Amino acid sequence: MEKAIKYDVLIIGAGAAGFMCSIEAGKRGKSVCLIDHSTKVAEKIRISGGGRCNFTNLNTNQSCFVSSNNNFCKSALNQYTQFDFIELVDKHKIKFHEKKLGQLFCDYSSQEIIDMLLRESRKYNVALRMDTKVEEINYISEKYNIKTNKINIQCKSLVIATGGLSIPKIGASSFGYDVARQFNINIIKTYPGLVPLQFDHGLLTDFSKLSGLSVNANISIGKIAFEDDLLFTHKGLSGPSVLQISSYWQSSRNIIIDFYKNTDINKLLIEQKAKNPKKEIQNILATFLPRKLALLFCNLENINGQIANIKNNQIKALSNKINNFSTIPTGTEGYRMAEVTVGGIDTKEISPKTMEVKKQSGLYFVGEVLDITGHLGGYNFQWAWSSGYVAGNNV
Repeated sequence: MEKAIKYDVLIIGAGAAGFMCSIEAGKRGKSVCLIDHSTKVAEKIRISGGGRCNFTNLNTNQSCFVSSNNNFCKSALNQYTQFDFIELVDKHKIKFHEKKLGQLFCDYSSQEIIDMLLRESRKYNVALRMDTKVEEINYISEKYNIKTNKINIQCKSLVIATGGLSIPKIGASSFGYDVARQFNINIIKTYPGLVPLQFDHGLLTDFSKLSGLSVNANISIGKIAFEDDLLFTHKGLSGPSVLQISSYWQSSRNIIIDFYKNTDINKLLIEQKAKNPKKEIQNILATFLPRKLALLFCNLENINGQIANIKNNQIKALSNKINNFSTIPTGTEGYRMAEVTVGGIDTKEISPKTMEVKKQSGLYFVGEVLDITGHLGGYNFQWAWSSGYVAGNNV
């Protein structure tokens, strides 16, 4: 191996968590190198939030995350809160707004967040090396020796901030999991999260007729439920409520959709049958549902015409379709369309107070590569900031 450049800390992955870690380590006077295999920094930040970066959420707490170890994220979220990051954004005079449900977005561009991170990292003398691919990692005499396509690096602390498998077109890979396997660290099975759902041909044929239609809906799996917009697509269902529930969905599980929550549709229709017997049922439904959706439900139950001519048991079946639509997705649109990866590095292997691997001194994992997945709405970025902060203060 050619002579290595020595740093106190090497961070692999120039995304949200990696930058935050490098900045905090640099603040403490550590010599820090941040590398990435891509030619562009923080691509996930750049494309997020429609280009305006939903950088955190005012309502962040441990209940907003999916993990096999639900208590793990609490320490990091307490050490560096959403309000701490907001203070940093304010310091850089970045204007932002709350869109809904505590979601904070830049007024202008996600590039402002990237520029902020670049300024902070330069301020603390972080050496940033892009287009640098790791070829080999060895741990010898309490030091990590890393061979890349450009340079060799030796460090005491090695931080893996390479994210998960979602959005491969911007460089996502299994690198972080490969490093974990090298050091015999357990990995919780991964699957795409915050991703559109797909359905069988029969249902998809019906849904595709509504492609582009958005409606508020409550979607649940067991006791887990989300109420937000649902979007019909030519491939199935998307929209915030669908993306949220997808992080909890696994093969063969059914989902329940209530298209008109807090209203007993059966009771409403029976009352209408008494008051307006000559009114056509699809027109009644169209007073509180989009007409296309009302017609779809009527077609699914083969019901049409004046409500006086519809039997009560048929009305009940139709109502059940609206309030309690039960279906089993055939799958998701995969990592290509997923915003996050659910699962990852087993947090039982990691110290929640430092992000260091318990059995491997000097090795840290932060951000999405861990088995911590936030809900939709800025929570995943806050996890990146918080976990990166914690590691940066302990490397």
